[in-house]
Amino acid sequence: MAARATPASRLARLRSVLEGAKTMLIVVQNNPDPDAIAAAAALREIANASHGIACSVAHTGVVGRAENLALLEYLRLNTREIDTLDLTRFDRLGMVDAQPGAGNVQFDPSVRLDVVIDHHPIRRETRTARFTDIRSRYGATCSMLYEYLAAARIEIPTRLATAMAYGIKSDTQDLGRESTRADVDAYLALYPLANARVLGRILSAPLPHTYFARLRVALDRAVVYGNRIVSDLGRLDSPEMVAEAADLLLRAEGMTWSMCLGLIDGWIHLSLRTSDREGDAGKVARNLGGRRGFGGGHQTLAAAQIPLPDGDDWRQARGIARGLTKRFLKATGGVVPGLPLCGAG
Repeated sequence: MAARATPASRLARLRSVLEGAKTMLIVVQNNPDPDAIAAAAALREIANASHGIACSVAHTGVVGRAENLALLEYLRLNTREIDTLDLTRFDRLGMVDAQPGAGNVQFDPSVRLDVVIDHHPIRRETRTARFTDIRSRYGATCSMLYEYLAAARIEIPTRLATAMAYGIKSDTQDLGRESTRADVDAYLALYPLANARVLGRILSAPLPHTYFARLRVALDRAVVYGNRIVSDLGRLDSPEMVAEAADLLLRAEGMTWSMCLGLIDGWIHLSLRTSDREGDAGKVARNLGGRRGFGGGHQTLAAAQIPLPDGDDWRQARGIARGLTKRFLKATGGVVPGLPLCGAG
């Protein structure tokens, strides 16, 4: 029987892969969230402090959410568009908070990665990486990276501690969703090192007027089906509002499931949330993603991306969205008549 991995043994294996490198590219998910941003910064800190490796961070899509933009600015993390980079110029390739072959990251799965660290269920393509650390029971990738920093005895800078604490807080919704003892321990260790005032400023970052316009669309289009709620947000510039609306709508009284959809660049992006501990949002998302798309996630939150056969066709998107709604309802209790959330009375 193989010995159980410890923070020290994982760090030793990671160091053996990083040894001798001078440059490293760290890839994160499309439209990265706070956990991905902070995890990338943490891996950069380990690579630089322990091996003197110069790191770049890359992704596709835009960072549109106000809090995420504020976090990037505070970290002074200049991310790059992966399509503009020659991957062969980097000595090492890493990926955090995502995995090759997943629908939420634009990365050729045939390119072998050196390092993959993530808290989502493992994918087949991930197994080809030289070093993998996949712990799907963790609520945040930042919690995993904290263990590496602690094992390496690296003094965590205030900016990084602030970002990591926010990453854990965001991905677990204040440690109330998909969190484990490890997430709690990491957050409690990081928070005293963080700048609490900056955390407050990030959480209350000014929101553009377009945010409220999109929120109004999400509320106006929300339909209640018994204990489930669905909203089709239509065309969007980025998928961040889809996930944020799903989080918000799950809080409607009597709801145990929420699903939100949006059309971005010829793809339907779908976010699922559930408060049903016996539900499996990840399984539902995989089924909705189907053979043409991608889907997956955790027990209580998940996402899927489905390409439109004919590109950015709005009518086709509406038809597919109706089909996805019907399949979602069948998977979570059955099809029932819907009522507008914001209907009269």
